[in-house]
Amino acid sequence: MKIHLCVVGRLRGGPEHDLISDYIKRFDRTGRALGLGPATLIEVEDKKGGGMAAEAALLRKALPKGARLCVLDERGQVMTSPDFAQKLAGWRDTGTQNLAFVIGGADGIDPSLRSEADFAISFGKMVWPHMLVRVMLSEQLYRAASILAGSPYHRV
Repeated sequence: MKIHLCVVGRLRGGPEHDLISDYIKRFDRTGRALGLGPATLIEVEDKKGGGMAAEAALLRKALPKGARLCVLDERGQVMTSPDFAQKLAGWRDTGTQNLAFVIGGADGIDPSLRSEADFAISFGKMVWPHMLVRVMLSEQLYRAASILAGSPYHRV
C-alpha cells in the first residue's frame, strides 16, 4: 500500500525537514516487507492567497486517483500507536492500494474536503503547527511499521 502525505506549504531545509526525511526512510525500509510504502511527500502551495478553498482544490489535484483519504484534523479520532498500526494493516489487508494523508495549512482543512475523507485522525485536543504535524505523522508511520514488524522500537 503506497502512502502519500499531501500537505499544504513547502518545507525548506532545517530540523523538521531532516526529521521527516529520516522517519520516511525508516518507514520505507521497515514497511517494505509488510506491504507498506513507499511513502511520498506531495507539497502544494496556494501562491494566490485563496484560503482554505484554494488549498483544498490544490490538494484534490495532488491526491492519487482512488486513494483512501485520511485527514489530520483536531476533530478526528485520537488513537494509540498500536491502534494506528492496526488501522494501517486493516486498510492494507482490505486491498487499499493508495492511502493519502492530508495535512492542511495554517487555517486547517476546508470543510468540503474534510467531508470527503474516509477517516480523520487527531493528535490530541491541542492544535499543532502543520509543519510539526508532518514530523509527528512521519514518526507514527515508522512506529506503526515497527509495531507490525514486531520490532522493539515501540515500548508499552
